[in-house]
Amino acid sequence: MTIPRLDLAKLPNYGFGSRMTNYWGTLAFILLEGTGFALAIGTYLYLMTVNPRWPVDAPPPGLPPGSLLTLFMVVSAIPNYFVKYWARHERLKSIRIGLVLMTLIGLVLLAIRAFEFPALNISWDTNAYGSIVWFLLGLHTTHLLTDVGDTAVLTVLMFTRHAEAGRRYSDVEDNGVYWDFVVLSWLPIYALIYWMPRW
Repeated sequence: MTIPRLDLAKLPNYGFGSRMTNYWGTLAFILLEGTGFALAIGTYLYLMTVNPRWPVDAPPPGLPPGSLLTLFMVVSAIPNYFVKYWARHERLKSIRIGLVLMTLIGLVLLAIRAFEFPALNISWDTNAYGSIVWFLLGLHTTHLLTDVGDTAVLTVLMFTRHAEAGRRYSDVEDNGVYWDFVVLSWLPIYALIYWMPRW
């Protein structure tokens, strides 16, 4: 009995979503980092419950920088959605425009974030409250900076011959999924840092 040979040369060498190992790697990364955020949030809540006054020896953080950043982050979900959509449909010209826009949005967010640290109204080494709010903001800043860097690299790649390799479309979609995580992970942190001390 002979085994028929299959010609697999015409099959695509990439896919989207759960058909790609990058997708599972991104989800595992999100799960790992989400656990880190949960631990930091738990630490904040623990410190809040063991201190009779909260915040400790400081006024609540100033609202304008954090609120402006939150507004921009939530609005950034709209172009991010379209970039993921265009990636799935392999619309290179639209992807290029969308990635440039997302990179610019990320840079604006990093600039706003620079104003957030002074608006905390406390230094990181003053007490436990200062340490945890600086840690939470710094932790999220690391994720924001990482994704903006990744988006910038993808943007450059999509303007080169590497864009012709279909796998990059899947990378763009994965980058968009991670951006969703960066935005969603910020919302509880924003509530803790800026609104919990006011309640």
